[in-house]
Amino acid sequence: MNIRSLISKRFGGESFGISTGEYKFGKIKSAKEKAMKENPNLPIINLGIGEPDGMADQGIIDKLYSEAMVYENRGYADNGCEEFKIAAIKYMENIYGVKGLDLATEVTHAIGGKNAFAFLPAALIDEGDYALITSPGYPVLGIHTEWMGGKVYPLPLLEENDFLPQLDKIPQDILDKSKMLYINYPNNPTGAIATKEFYKEVVAFAKKNNIIIISDPAYGTLQFEGEPLSILSIEGAKDVALEVHSMSKSFNMTGWRLAFVVGNKLLLDLFKHSKNNYDSGQFLAIQKAGIYALEHPEITEGIKDKYFRRHQSLVKLLNKLGFNASIPGGTFFLYVKIPKGIKNGVKFNNAEEFSQYLIKELHISSVPWDEEGPFIRFSVTFELGNKTEEDIFNEIEKRMTSVEFEF
Repeated sequence: MNIRSLISKRFGGESFGISTGEYKFGKIKSAKEKAMKENPNLPIINLGIGEPDGMADQGIIDKLYSEAMVYENRGYADNGCEEFKIAAIKYMENIYGVKGLDLATEVTHAIGGKNAFAFLPAALIDEGDYALITSPGYPVLGIHTEWMGGKVYPLPLLEENDFLPQLDKIPQDILDKSKMLYINYPNNPTGAIATKEFYKEVVAFAKKNNIIIISDPAYGTLQFEGEPLSILSIEGAKDVALEVHSMSKSFNMTGWRLAFVVGNKLLLDLFKHSKNNYDSGQFLAIQKAGIYALEHPEITEGIKDKYFRRHQSLVKLLNKLGFNASIPGGTFFLYVKIPKGIKNGVKFNNAEEFSQYLIKELHISSVPWDEEGPFIRFSVTFELGNKTEEDIFNEIEKRMTSVEFEF
């Protein structure tokens, strides 16, 4: 029997699993393993991790435990418990100033933001349709668009445009075939934040071109400049937008897999219909622990303060070495242009080469982004172990000053 002949073409058909190409995160993992094998006494400093380093607040954990002991919480959750949705509505009003969301029709839960973005193309994309997706960016919506027979049109995020997409540069023939616009602010990987003016532009653009907005503020409350901003706070946004709010980054709940989705009634109904054919809802005890989190936003303030403090130290260090770094508007990511090379030594043709050099020579892990220029993404979510933050930054400085970068 030839099982490979049966594999879907969207997964590569008969070439599935035997492609010679290697994804960049696979290359990073391989380089880390090789570096540790060659020099096991020099631990890797992981500035490439894309998730929080801390545990969820003890109050959230205690709530999970107590609710897990409740007999009535054992069953299917389907489209979520009402109490969680009520807490989400209150959170949207208290944190983002979004008022009047309807409990019955404008809010639901999801098993993490990733699942939500995976379900949406199944509900919206037909063969030949386009999704407009910022580049660089989170790939899930684009991958599932292509699996549905659609196409992705990348919207470059450039430094000279404050890492906001230029919507007026999209060709009309692409707009005519586009159904979705994906935006993510505060942004991964650039750390840029959106403005009300930009969101007003996005809403007007969507209405003019009959395009749905999918907003992903996964780092929404990890914003260092100004107040957290939801596109739903913009007049008319509910006519055209869905917004997916992850609990992972704001509350250190990455592995808990919990999010809520808010916005347009018809799109919410469509999302729930799609979701009902993929899952049976998140464990009710997790949802009820999520209520505790949403009712205690001060938890996020402590997390945000830690990231801001670490950003200050990392930016100061990198600029001392010759980089042109500045504290981002939000997120735990720092996105900077790479050096040209090492003085009187190796030259870097792209960010991937620089990232590999950092791992192999200095045992510092990062993530390269070459989509819109050679940039490197550092994350301040490194684990301390038995060291202090000062110890970590001193070690980074010691390793990176062992060479002289050329810019």
